Amino acid sequence: MRRVAPSTVVREQIDQLLSGGVDRGTNILSALAQLGLQYVVQQGLEQEQEDFLGRGRYERAGAEPTGWRNGYEEDRLKMTEGQVPVRLPQVRGSEAPYRSKLIEFLEGNSEVLERLVTEMYARGLSTRDVEDAFKDATGELVISRSAVSQITDRLWEDYQAFCSRDLSSIEVEYLFLDAVYESLRRYGAKEGVLAAWCITSEGRKVLLHLAVGNKESEECWTEFFRHMLRRGLRLPTTITSDGAPGLINAIGQAFPRSIRIRCWYHSVPSGHARHGEEEEVVRIA
Repeated sequence: MRRVAPSTVVREQIDQLLSGGVDRGTNILSALAQLGLQYVVQQGLEQEQEDFLGRGRYERAGAEPTGWRNGYEEDRLKMTEGQVPVRLPQVRGSEAPYRSKLIEFLEGNSEVLERLVTEMYARGLSTRDVEDAFKDATGELVISRSAVSQITDRLWEDYQAFCSRDLSSIEVEYLFLDAVYESLRRYGAKEGVLAAWCITSEGRKVLLHLAVGNKESEECWTEFFRHMLRRGLRLPTTITSDGAPGLINAIGQAFPRSIRIRCWYHSVPSGHARHGEEEEVVRIA
């Protein structure tokens, strides 16, 4: 059995989702959100244990250790995306019982992390973003500043890898584009998130790119497309989008040989789409 941290396992699952995609019947952004939540929580729990023990996972204990790692206990957190499984680190041999402050905090503040995950893949996270996510009602951090720093560094590395990964190996057939508005910053106004995903020649749904684009203008979409093309995006057979003029113009410039299709969800009056059509339209919900 592999002896790796649970966060490492979740990170590998995210990598697999981004590279291999999901079945067409699965909402890829929901799947990514659930794994992203699981990853952030697991990172926080492992860093919290490391701070309590005063040493990293593979560091030797000093002359007077504060305790020892003692495996994990399975648990689940109730969040908007459903039941998110987590593995709670256990400690034995410590003078005071080890109790996770983070898990107690998350039971009533999960929506903060849900916004954090969207921002993580659309823009990347700063230390301030992570600090704000882990503050209680009094403004106090529920984890140490060293834990915040470690989590921020790892999440920033993941963001850089996500937005720079090679797209040339993805056999894009049908490209889908949309923008949704999310409250990314805590108590802030909603911001536009541009999203692109595709269905491959093998019938898999793959997330290609996310980026903040408040204006949802032709300029924003054009830069969004150029970013993917620089990373090797193959020209799709069709492109499905809504009827926003800026988006249509940008599609025409970036993909002149592709066929543009008007999204059914945006063109069919509410309640008139046939059963099952909503699953194939370009939308994030």
